[in-house]
Amino acid sequence: MLSEQELGKSPLFHDISYQDYREILACFQAVQRSFRPDELIYDFSTDAVGVVERGQASLIRIDEEGVATVLEDLGSGGVFGKTLAFAGSTGDSLEVVCRRPCDVVFIDYAHILSRCGSACRRHSILVQNMLQLMADKAQALSCRVDVLSRRSIREKLMCYFRQLSQQAGSRTFTLPFSLSTLADYIATDRSAMMRELKRLREEGSVRSDGRQFTLRQ
Repeated sequence: MLSEQELGKSPLFHDISYQDYREILACFQAVQRSFRPDELIYDFSTDAVGVVERGQASLIRIDEEGVATVLEDLGSGGVFGKTLAFAGSTGDSLEVVCRRPCDVVFIDYAHILSRCGSACRRHSILVQNMLQLMADKAQALSCRVDVLSRRSIREKLMCYFRQLSQQAGSRTFTLPFSLSTLADYIATDRSAMMRELKRLREEGSVRSDGRQFTLRQ
């Protein structure tokens, strides 16, 4: 179960009080589970919606040739589910895999859509939040397509860095994941990406300190 502080980070439970959150879990017969690193959390074979209570997970797409690409990094409050996924080729598969020890709560999607007998306000808010999540996921997909549509590794990196800079409202921003995961995210070879990052640093296009980057003006 999320703490009161963690609840404030969850987009699915935005504007829902902690007491209402506890009652929703009981009413919806939510199931809570814990996972170890590299353990499969969700394979999109059910209609359940998962909420990462704590820990870290990744949404991964695996194509027909077995190549894995990280689509999204999921931290505390992160939400995933079949209704929130935008699958590509019919030959691709999606998985949510644990990166750091995770506690996850699963809620049957039908419970979210079906209005309760009293038509309570908290349920209406939950439905609104779910619709907003779907809109946000669609926007995130659009940003990802923008990155992947670039022809070179350099263009992909700079496109993604500009997106992060805009989100942060500053030329300085922090990568949401490791460099290894970044290579997966932009769908390129890690060694080739590291060489391109080195060139960008040497020419002054970017500065970096660990996962913190700064774009040149």
